[in-house]
Amino acid sequence: METWEQLKDTQPKIINLLVRTLEKNRLAHAYLFEGSKGTGKKKVALQLAKSFFCGERQGSDPCMECRDCKRIEHGNHPDVHIIDPDGQSIKKHQVEHLQKEFSYRGVESAKKVYIVSHADLMTVGAANSILKFLEEPAAETLAILLTEQGSKVLPTIHSRSQHLTFAPLLRGKFIDILVEDGNSNTIATMLASLTTSYEETLQLLEGDWIAQARTVVIQLMEETYSRPSQVLFTVQEKWIPLFKEKSQQEIGLDMILLWLRDLMYMKVGKLDSLTYVDQQNKLEQQALNSTQDVLSRRMSAVLQAKKHLASNVNPQLLMEKLLLTIQEG
Repeated sequence: METWEQLKDTQPKIINLLVRTLEKNRLAHAYLFEGSKGTGKKKVALQLAKSFFCGERQGSDPCMECRDCKRIEHGNHPDVHIIDPDGQSIKKHQVEHLQKEFSYRGVESAKKVYIVSHADLMTVGAANSILKFLEEPAAETLAILLTEQGSKVLPTIHSRSQHLTFAPLLRGKFIDILVEDGNSNTIATMLASLTTSYEETLQLLEGDWIAQARTVVIQLMEETYSRPSQVLFTVQEKWIPLFKEKSQQEIGLDMILLWLRDLMYMKVGKLDSLTYVDQQNKLEQQALNSTQDVLSRRMSAVLQAKKHLASNVNPQLLMEKLLLTIQEG
């Protein structure tokens, strides 16, 4: 059970704004929370619901002990409704069901909260139905819409909501969280360079895949510079069996890009920003043999490979071409 003060560690600007609003009892009737995965949008939404319902609130902080706070914490409050996508989208019938629920008086008070996850995935019908709620808000209703892509939410919904943009998690903070969970610093640093989503890191950690992938990338990058004749064999024998899915291939390309970025960081002395923190000797040697212009071209080649990957090209041919391009500079 996190407090507003604890949530402030990751989103200080937004939490300060909401705390001031709660202290003055000036909550908006609708909020649009926009931010990438892992930035705490849903945690803040649920904390706001607790403060909205809590009858024992002191200033902005919910008491965390009353019936309302405990029910929200355990996900079974009868007047807090959460809408998640049904398949690939949020459909009109889901909003119509919400409208039906809202037609009843609150079970224990007149207050109601609804939280819409992935609001950008609403169908046109669902979005227009939600719009009716926003245009004619009940006095005791709080709407919180969550999205990673605010540009895909109807402008009319934007205009009727208070739009708050969540900042990405600071890399150092995220690394600390992952290390506290028992991951090595090398793996935690790699994960934090790939994503700020805690849920995504859990997926990447399954079956030790991320550690194996990191080892293969390091081997490929070492061979690209020192044993170029070995590279194509490594692609066939190690890369292809490990990076089977397109999503894994995309991550692999990102890991190569991070290696090249580390080489650039070595050249400009930004050692505290390295991803491959245990490979400084290899990075230093390779950086000495690469100019910044060459590294920029190699990084552009990786980005181009990512675009081609989306076009369903043969992944082995893609990798072979990319690594040859990196060798040629």
